[in-house]
Amino acid sequence: MPPKRQQKALAGKGGRNRREDDDLTEVGDQDEWLNAKTLVKPEDQLNLTETELKEEITRILTANNPHAPQNIVRYSFKENTYKQTAHVDQLAVHFSLDGNLLHKESDEAKRQLTRQGIAEAYSYYGSAPADEDAAEEETEKTDEVKAEGDEEGASPEPKSGGGAKKLTNQFNYSERASQTYNNPHRERGTATEPPPRATFSANASQWEIFDAYKEDFERQERNKEKKLPGRKDESKNKKKLTSIDGQNDDFNLISKAVKVIERMVNQNSFDDVAQDFKYYEDVSDEYRDQEGTLLPLWKFAYDRSKKLAITSLCWNPKYRDLFAVSHGSYDFMKQSKGMICFYTLKNPSFPEYTFPTESGVMCLDIHPEHPYLVAAGFYDGSVGVFNVTEGKSVAQYMSTAKNGKHTDPVWQVRWQKNDLDNNLNFYSVSSDGRIVQWTLVKNELHFHDVIHLSLAEGSNDSPDGGQLSTLCCGTTFDFHPQTDYMFLVGTEEGKIHKCSKAYSTQFLDSIDAHHMAVYKVSWNKFHPKIFITCSADWTVKIWDHTVKDPMFTFDLSSSVGDVAWAPYSSTVFAAVTADGKVFVYDLNINKYEPICEQSVVAKKKTKLTHISFNPYHPILIVGDERGYVTSLKLSPNLRKLPKNSNNFDRRAKGQGKKGASAEITPEGEIAKMDKLLALVREPELAKKN
Repeated sequence: MPPKRQQKALAGKGGRNRREDDDLTEVGDQDEWLNAKTLVKPEDQLNLTETELKEEITRILTANNPHAPQNIVRYSFKENTYKQTAHVDQLAVHFSLDGNLLHKESDEAKRQLTRQGIAEAYSYYGSAPADEDAAEEETEKTDEVKAEGDEEGASPEPKSGGGAKKLTNQFNYSERASQTYNNPHRERGTATEPPPRATFSANASQWEIFDAYKEDFERQERNKEKKLPGRKDESKNKKKLTSIDGQNDDFNLISKAVKVIERMVNQNSFDDVAQDFKYYEDVSDEYRDQEGTLLPLWKFAYDRSKKLAITSLCWNPKYRDLFAVSHGSYDFMKQSKGMICFYTLKNPSFPEYTFPTESGVMCLDIHPEHPYLVAAGFYDGSVGVFNVTEGKSVAQYMSTAKNGKHTDPVWQVRWQKNDLDNNLNFYSVSSDGRIVQWTLVKNELHFHDVIHLSLAEGSNDSPDGGQLSTLCCGTTFDFHPQTDYMFLVGTEEGKIHKCSKAYSTQFLDSIDAHHMAVYKVSWNKFHPKIFITCSADWTVKIWDHTVKDPMFTFDLSSSVGDVAWAPYSSTVFAAVTADGKVFVYDLNINKYEPICEQSVVAKKKTKLTHISFNPYHPILIVGDERGYVTSLKLSPNLRKLPKNSNNFDRRAKGQGKKGASAEITPEGEIAKMDKLLALVREPELAKKN
């Protein structure tokens, strides 16, 4: 009989006997339920009342170990002290046993089973006996088990030790199998080109190392000369510049033609404005009693500088339609980058040149003989010179802390005649109380302090017992058109100092001109003794530098940002105020009231900052704090001249009014101003002069 059938038979017999035993067990259980159960009380049990028994006592079980210590401290090397640890281990180990289980198919497990005499279990699972004798012994033992099974009628129990196979349920047994889909394997790979390699070898000797260090030092020195203060490192933009260079080369070939076409398009777009600029004259001036108007023409603006105020205006001395504009901020709490823009009347939609700067540009001036050189002063105290013809957006010359840079904002710069060595030079005035002469020598700026603006009554005692001189803040200056060494300086204290280039420690004269800061001082273009000033105290005053009292005083009811003399008359000047108005005065017509008062801004709160007359055309330009420059044309009444001199237009067009017989002469303009001054001077002073 095969082993499996024999086991099934034994299992069947055993099953019958189990059912009989179960029946006996059930009967015994019924007898136990019939018997009464007696409760056994422990001797130490408490005697509780019914109320106490019914009382519900709630207990909350937590996972915390009640025996865990709560005051464990550890030494902190960071704080050099013992600190109590917040985390306490709540784990409690109740039982732990290290097992010694072995895998049944390992060599060690086979050796142990062989020593215990139950190696026959492996033959049941298909393992081959060690030799033929072991196989025969296994067969004999199997026969003995069969005989005992037949006699006792019970199934043989598997031996302990884990070697017997677990029997399956014979009454509810089914074999199931399923076949799953195996996903196909995919391989993905890429092939790359190996990086280029180059073999380099050289012998390093002492002199070669010395030469290499020397070349590196010279290269660093050249880089220092090229690098300018305030500029960011351009290494990040090298990649962009290399891609743009190719495009710029192609664009440069057609740039001139594109510029001409752009001007033609703008001329067509602003044809009505161009016609007004060239031919329009306000006919209503004939019916007004010595009053005129300003006709708005073009409005200049640049998108990148709209939020920056106009800090300076300057016409180019060679190109009559070109002017420069500096952008910055007068609010020291809102300082940002600055910009210099060049605009032309032929293209009002976009600037001809732009020069972005790291600091706000507070002033500029174009050289009268070299119109491509522009000197600029910055809010951080530095000054620079830009060359328009180079095509670079950086300054050709720039001052640094090593070569005399100002410590406060530079409010005005002005070119002067070449020195004895024929070097170009310009002057600057700053709030630090210094007036500095800057000389362009090769590729460097050399400075020389011309004068320190010290307060006469402002000396203080130092802790050492010495005297500390207090410097006043310079805001504006202007050089005499005929006397080279003499110049005027306006300060924040409201004073006007007459200075000389030859004296660096004292003033020629001082005048208490205004009660607040002086924003502009300017010599008359014709009369050598007359200059004009404006201030934040709402006044414009005309002075004779030989007299300490003003000749004329005009109250404009608002802070006056700038004032300028007209280039065609010694008695005409214009001023701009913080309430957005432009005032034009002609002392020859009216010594008390302006002949034109006009608001030229779109918003009432917009402040006008600067004004400038065109030297040839009958227009003026004004700048505001929002970055806009507005050009205005003077009506005929604002440029009316005496009968014995030509009008303003003759200087620009070569034509004059009917009856005009002579050009504008300085002698005639001086005589016209002297006639006015004689009316306001005191009789004694008139006799002395």
